[in-house]
Amino acid sequence: MHSPLTKRSPSLPPLPGLSDTPALPTCPERLLILDTETTALSPQQGQCIEVGAVLFDVTSRSVLMQVSFLLPCDRNPAQAINGIPAAVSRLEQPWRSGLACFEAMVADADAVLAHNAAFDRQWFGNGELPALCKPWICSMEDIRWPAERQLRPTPSVRDLALAYGVPVWAAHRALTDCIYLVQVFQRCDELEALLQGALEPRRLVRARLSYDERQLAKDAGFRWNEPVPKAWSRRLSEREIAALPFPVDPVEAEEPARPRGELPAPQWRRSA
Repeated sequence: MHSPLTKRSPSLPPLPGLSDTPALPTCPERLLILDTETTALSPQQGQCIEVGAVLFDVTSRSVLMQVSFLLPCDRNPAQAINGIPAAVSRLEQPWRSGLACFEAMVADADAVLAHNAAFDRQWFGNGELPALCKPWICSMEDIRWPAERQLRPTPSVRDLALAYGVPVWAAHRALTDCIYLVQVFQRCDELEALLQGALEPRRLVRARLSYDERQLAKDAGFRWNEPVPKAWSRRLSEREIAALPFPVDPVEAEEPARPRGELPAPQWRRSA
């Protein structure tokens, strides 16, 4: 079914446990699409004050359940960004019931999806929020959106919405961004294939190119000086590495962010 990978750089060994023609992961049947609003950029500096989530059935492209709730905070230095006054977060409200609903949605999901998942994921397992022991997909970094959509390699939620003809009417609240992603997925005929590709193990590599060849790296979605200083780098799967028109060198042995290796193989086929 899959063509042999013939372009692998001799200096780049395959990921442990992967063959030369790794099969694509199984497509998740249900996604928990989530977003957070926070008072700072990390749990060491602040806290999560809002969670929005949608339980999404991939096959039918349908919303099964959605929830949004505030978490009380004493102060919110990021109010100018997310528009949530700390005083509003402390108003009497059934946020614990919202959290219980969220945990039930997590239990029913096969994978968690967020835009810039590295940011959102760090808040779970801290404070009132539970750790999420599910495979994570980043719709900004992991999904390779179709070239005809003319998106940059790491598009914003707004970029995605506009590329798929979704009206952009609000921003900077958690559930709003989840709904934008839902509407993008509902208009995406190749969603299953995109999700399968997004779940492939990835590792960070740097391009082995001269200064005059830097456009090749830019065209392939590599970023200069981020996250690797003074280098063009990007996280790629073995399949993507093999398809590159230039050699790369590994920066790390294996992608550490997704906990698939710590979990049994997911069984995502549901009974009727």
